[in-house]
Amino acid sequence: MDLGTRLGHLSYSTLVHPGDTWDEMSASLETYVPEVKRRVSPDAPFGVSLRISGASADRLAGDGPERDRLKKYLADNDLYVYTVNAFPHGPFKGRSVMENVYEPDWSTEERVAYTTRVADVLADIAAAGVEPTIQTVPLAYRPKVTGEAYVELFTRNVLRVVAHLVALERRTGRRVKLAIEPEPFCYLETIEETVRYFSSRLYSRAAAETLSGLADLPLAEAFGALRRHVGIVFDIGHQAVEFDDIPASLDLLAGAGVPVFKLQQAAALWVPEVTDEVVRELERFTRTIYLSQTSELREGTVTRHLNLSDAIAAWRRDPGGAREWRTHFHVPVFLDDLGPFRTTRFALEQALDRHRAQPQSSHLEIETYTWDVLPEHLKSGDITDYVVRELEFVRDRLTA
Repeated sequence: MDLGTRLGHLSYSTLVHPGDTWDEMSASLETYVPEVKRRVSPDAPFGVSLRISGASADRLAGDGPERDRLKKYLADNDLYVYTVNAFPHGPFKGRSVMENVYEPDWSTEERVAYTTRVADVLADIAAAGVEPTIQTVPLAYRPKVTGEAYVELFTRNVLRVVAHLVALERRTGRRVKLAIEPEPFCYLETIEETVRYFSSRLYSRAAAETLSGLADLPLAEAFGALRRHVGIVFDIGHQAVEFDDIPASLDLLAGAGVPVFKLQQAAALWVPEVTDEVVRELERFTRTIYLSQTSELREGTVTRHLNLSDAIAAWRRDPGGAREWRTHFHVPVFLDDLGPFRTTRFALEQALDRHRAQPQSSHLEIETYTWDVLPEHLKSGDITDYVVRELEFVRDRLTA
């Protein structure tokens, strides 16, 4: 839904629904989204954050009549697409995902081709007057990045996609924007690292010279094209897990001229003080198909674990000393107190308050995709109830 020129568009990520193939995503779009709209935006158009997997991109890019059917369905139901999640290329539901979620990464031709197909589809189906965004992986899973050649390769591939976006705008008049999402245990994790990469790589003179050649642009225009077409997704939950200071991180991005193309509302698990009781309760969050990256703050030092189970194992080997944990396990954004521990809703509230006072992005999205793996005691009602309550919480925080 459009919250107005200052606050931007708000919706929820359809990544929460089945959508590994286009038939699944189309069925989810028709099953869930109209009911959500009826309950939160009955009298105004409702924005859609559409998941487009690799299989869906292949289908839609090659099937004009299906795109036309989709556009008609959106118009008939007072819906509009303003952003696409093209982060997970392959299966995301019903099986173990873990670090495979980052594959193919930005070092591959497959990621380049997938992203350009999504851009072409989005230029056709997105709402008029909207500059649609593509959410993508944080370049690569960090353990795979073994040296400078790997960084150079995925940087050049991003620039190739930017050149495609420049050509797409020339051809269609539609500006599509690529939004890279930092995430724990990836090449881009903290906002400080992200700003450093953009400043030294994507927004550098060398990058502008490369884009100038790829897109047939004067060098001076290439600098501007980079900033118009590639920025970031600021996932509040991810950055809270990293122990990033949220207001300071937003200031750092603004000062460096790195645009937040999407401000993503998400909350993670927060354990202010690790104890035996808390660890026993946390066990129920380890049975998940997704990574549960966990950062530990102990005596002023942050230690990162790939999964919550790794942090628990380390605790059991050495249980002494005060420590704090934050875990990448998405929980409903309206929750704060989970009994023996809490959520990082405080970080979400910091970002929303900053956005209300000084808008940070024109695209807002709630991304709690974990309904299917949430412990039962955190589920209230069905998935539609849960999505609606999240939307109402964020909307009311921004518009109160």
